[in-house]
Amino acid sequence: MARVIVLGAGIAGMPAAYDLKKLLGAGHTVTLIGTTEHFQFTPSNPWVAVGWRKPDQVKVPIRPSVERKGIEFIAQAVQSVDPEQNRVTLADGRGLEYDYLVIATGPALAFDEIPGFGPDAFSHSICTTPHAERAGAAYRAFLLNPGPVVVGAVQGASCFGPAYEFAMILDADLRKRRLRDRVPITFVTSEPYIGHMGLGGVGDSKGLLESELRQRHIKWITNARVSEMTADTVKVAEHDERGQPLREHDLPSRYTMFIPAFRGVPAVAGAKALCNPRGFVVIDEFQRNPTHQNVYSAGVCVAIPPVEATPVPTGAPKTGYMIESMVTAIAHNIHDELAGKAPSHRATWNAICLADLGDDGVAFVALPQIPPRNVTWAKQGKWVHLAKIAFEKYFMRKMKTGSTEPVYEKYVLKALGILRLKSGDHAEDHPA
Repeated sequence: MARVIVLGAGIAGMPAAYDLKKLLGAGHTVTLIGTTEHFQFTPSNPWVAVGWRKPDQVKVPIRPSVERKGIEFIAQAVQSVDPEQNRVTLADGRGLEYDYLVIATGPALAFDEIPGFGPDAFSHSICTTPHAERAGAAYRAFLLNPGPVVVGAVQGASCFGPAYEFAMILDADLRKRRLRDRVPITFVTSEPYIGHMGLGGVGDSKGLLESELRQRHIKWITNARVSEMTADTVKVAEHDERGQPLREHDLPSRYTMFIPAFRGVPAVAGAKALCNPRGFVVIDEFQRNPTHQNVYSAGVCVAIPPVEATPVPTGAPKTGYMIESMVTAIAHNIHDELAGKAPSHRATWNAICLADLGDDGVAFVALPQIPPRNVTWAKQGKWVHLAKIAFEKYFMRKMKTGSTEPVYEKYVLKALGILRLKSGDHAEDHPA
């Protein structure tokens, strides 16, 4: 009997536990470890921050959902990972041994890299639901005395979509309240151009997003490096295409929200044989660590190099469907190893992104996410806003029921040429 431990109960970890248990069956144990009792649907956090959702509306209780499927759940932080001894140590000092470890922790948020940055200092965050809840309380106070807003993504950030979403959702909410004329908004990003997204652009993402910002009277600064945040100012150095400082900006701000750079969580980063210097887990084409091949990883915590060099550092994002494809590959590879076969399943890393802009939205498809691509396009319309709402409900239901790829989803996406596993891995032959 194999013991499989999944670290992290988020968008990667919870589906991984479901998929593994379904494939491995009762003969093997799957243990899911998360820091809280609730799954948080992170893509809804911009709505939480402006009051369009209550925090409880974007959470799913983990324990009853996974235990119903025969998965053990531990709601506790992990203190350390020891790949030499095949052991994880929990915060209470208890040790758990594994035969296979799946690391799906998500990232640590590097607020400490910029003075005055973060929800415990002078800016707000939508990276977690508790952060978004605090941002929402501050937003309600802001509405009583509105003024300038600065939103964006700092140097080294890899998750740009939520920054665009938040800026435009904020714009839409302020217009509904008839307060938009009192709130200048500036979008500040480390991207070399609007719509780069850490991906070198997707379709006409540059034109679509620039047009949206202009239409909404949102000014922007690209190639930006944030040097400091204070209670009423964001200090920004704008750079040229060679990465040389071009001009300084002291932007007044009464409400500030930035996406931080990420790094590996301390418990995993401490296992240096698994990680790059930033603490992200190094993986091969089968999602395994090359040094410790019984350790797999999926999600934001994996090491992916930037798509291209940019004047101000940017990272490559790990989007939802890309993460799901990683999870599917891991589950099938562990299943095959236990059956005496060599791992052969490789994730497609295809990307499907629905970016809500408050009253409409932009959909991006990149097959695969990392260029060169077979397919790339971006489309805009009210339907994207509605699709994002539907997807929220749909994904949370998947987490409640444990069906991570319902049959109709599988075949609809297949008809569009969007698969989780690379051609030759026979993705369609495997239930998920």
